[in-house]
Amino acid sequence: MTSDEHARLMRANQANWDARTPVHLASRFYGLDQDLDPERWFAAFEWEDLGDLTGRDVLHLQCHLGTETLALARRGARAVGLDFSEASVAAAAGIAARAGVAVEYVQANVYDAVEALGGRRFDVVYTGKGALCYLPDLERWAGVIAQLLRPGGLLYVVEFHPLLNSLGPKPAPGEGPELLLRHDYLGGEGPVPRDATRTYTDGPPVEGATESYEWMHGIGEVLGALTGAGLSVRRLRESEELPWPRWPHMNRTPSGWWRLPEPRIPLLYGLLAHR
Repeated sequence: MTSDEHARLMRANQANWDARTPVHLASRFYGLDQDLDPERWFAAFEWEDLGDLTGRDVLHLQCHLGTETLALARRGARAVGLDFSEASVAAAAGIAARAGVAVEYVQANVYDAVEALGGRRFDVVYTGKGALCYLPDLERWAGVIAQLLRPGGLLYVVEFHPLLNSLGPKPAPGEGPELLLRHDYLGGEGPVPRDATRTYTDGPPVEGATESYEWMHGIGEVLGALTGAGLSVRRLRESEELPWPRWPHMNRTPSGWWRLPEPRIPLLYGLLAHR
């Protein structure tokens, strides 16, 4: 697939996320009409890996509504959120203003982040939880990360495990509740088209641009892209917990997150690398 074709599909995704934004703003899933607690989207190990953020320049790529960006800022970072959706960036800025938290938001495709941010460098780049699947080219992404980081800077990817993405969230008609491998774990087979009026949240149906495209990326592909761009991997964690119950039979854990009954499988991973 050519770069022009990738750009066309990413424009479709941008329109889809513009259409999703009012749905997510109205959802109970994000709970923006309640007491805002952005740290509920973070596992404890994330803060351990990130360390003290006081006074550090932190960039959150593909930030959507900026809930995690707020948490980074509240931890003392000079936080910047970047997203390709104009509606998401506008919503995120409003949420931050209402919360009284200083965050800068920039609208740009992640591949254009270096230019959009004026060549600025950061101590930490944070990304994940449903972000990488919307990127067709991880080698290009990793090259952008390398340009965004100061020497010695950290990249932290906290992403849904490709095994999770391989398990269909709902059984097909006539199937039982058992979790089955329904999708590829490995990438390389091109974009997976989606067309749905419902997102991962509750809320009203999506109106307008309902089509989107996703790309599968195995952990090996992520590691290869980052090391190929000159980054060194410090740590890779696999976690059995998710911040919300994707399947009805998941159990609440002491952390407030959710896990499947036995057997234990990884649902989330955290990857720490440095330049």
